[in-house]
Amino acid sequence: MLDATMTQQLKQYLELLREPIELVASLDDSKRSAETRELLGEIAALSDKVSASFDGADARKPSFVIRRASDAAKWVRFAGLPMGHEFTSLVLALLWAGGHPPKVEQAVLDQIAALEGAYQFEMYFSLSCHNCPDVVQALTLMALNNPRIEATLIEGGTFQAEVDARNVMAVPATFLNGEMFASGKMSVEEVLAKLDGNASARAAAKLAEKEPFEVLVVGGGPAGAAAAIYTARKGFSTGIAAERLGGQVLDTMGIENFISVPYTEGPKLAAQLEAHVGEYDIDVMKLATATRLIPATEAGGYHTVEFDNGATLKGRSVVISTGARWRNLGVPGEFEYRNRGVAYCPHCDGPLFKGKRVAVIGGGNSGVEAAIDLAGIVGHVTLIEFDHQLRADEVLQRKLRSMPNVTIIVSAQTTEVTGDGERVSGLVYKDRTNDSVHTVELEGVFVQIGLVPNTEWLKDSGIALSKHGEVEIDHKAATSLPGVFAAGDCTTVPYKQIIVAMGEGSKAALSAFDYLIRTPAPVVAEAAQAA
Repeated sequence: MLDATMTQQLKQYLELLREPIELVASLDDSKRSAETRELLGEIAALSDKVSASFDGADARKPSFVIRRASDAAKWVRFAGLPMGHEFTSLVLALLWAGGHPPKVEQAVLDQIAALEGAYQFEMYFSLSCHNCPDVVQALTLMALNNPRIEATLIEGGTFQAEVDARNVMAVPATFLNGEMFASGKMSVEEVLAKLDGNASARAAAKLAEKEPFEVLVVGGGPAGAAAAIYTARKGFSTGIAAERLGGQVLDTMGIENFISVPYTEGPKLAAQLEAHVGEYDIDVMKLATATRLIPATEAGGYHTVEFDNGATLKGRSVVISTGARWRNLGVPGEFEYRNRGVAYCPHCDGPLFKGKRVAVIGGGNSGVEAAIDLAGIVGHVTLIEFDHQLRADEVLQRKLRSMPNVTIIVSAQTTEVTGDGERVSGLVYKDRTNDSVHTVELEGVFVQIGLVPNTEWLKDSGIALSKHGEVEIDHKAATSLPGVFAAGDCTTVPYKQIIVAMGEGSKAALSAFDYLIRTPAPVVAEAAQAA
């Protein structure tokens, strides 16, 4: 199961084990069970601290438990083979079970250990899903640090009948005590926030203790990370307040145009961004969703940012880098059938539609790339584009048109997603050349129609926004408010690209530096009040 490179890497990782661990498998006569037996045997052969047995009695076969030999009450179960994107999750589970410390704050581990009650998690993932590992690893960490938490992590392709019975049509899909808990990517902090009713209040109290920053960056994507690194290097007190570090990069799969790096993937790049930020004295505040910006009352004064948990932060200068999100169709049926046939990530959810009929809405690069990826998995793809022609790069169009199971429809306005009350059954579109209405029978709809800037929280701030809701900036990344700068996909800068966002974030930081050294600091009275 493991090639020579993976075997060598895993052997090196297993040398970090501090305590013996046990792998207990539940198997049948299937091919997948034989592969599971082979994998566990190979792992056990790499370290004398790992033992494998095959006498488990779990109903899901194949599956296996990972647990510490000295504390069998803390365990995590994988159902199916955690390969592909989940191989890293498997390695981390082995290390954590064996006593190797996880790279999370002690406060997070304390919060996990303090959870009371019984929690039985079942989480479905696909091997091609780049969003799933975060949830797999979060639940693994929780299960291995609290005996009241059970986590069974299920590879949907191995248990297709179970996936169909539970109407799982998007991953990651997480159930708690038999009921749907969450759909989509979640960090361990986000899982804890949903379980711990006092988490939000504690987070707000913690933010309230912060001293005002010289530079407050709102948003943690490529632009925000670059801005924070640049201002920290200038010696300014810098804070990043963001829902998550990495931003939309976390939802991106292959990246082939990041100059000097021929290929990388979004989650890997996001982890590198976080690691780079961590090299500097930057105060990182996660799960912080901005709701309002209150401008300073005088030049050089403190701007105030309010957050959804009631907390506030202040900064002499502010860099807005809240990015953008996928645009919705805004038609009947889209919301009702989200995660029940309506999806936004072909890499994550495509395998759940194997052999079925799907549509991709959008003829730009994202839409055509999605259609190409899906055509290799599903039975048939219908690509629907509003314009009279596709807008994707010609090389992508040629590839798409060469695929035999793809239909391309242009000049088409999607007007409705239809379903049977449980899942998607089709969509309706209007031919814009003659206003005729057509119905396409299918089981899935993937929406790929561009981005919407995350700027709603700025509408009453006095900051000028474009008709599309983007923050208007000048050539120095300055907004219409003195001391407030903006960068990345939430701004009017053309070409929403990762490398452009990084450059714009750096520019915004240098402009903030120039503003701070040329603008007198607040008077003592205001500074005391701000504190």
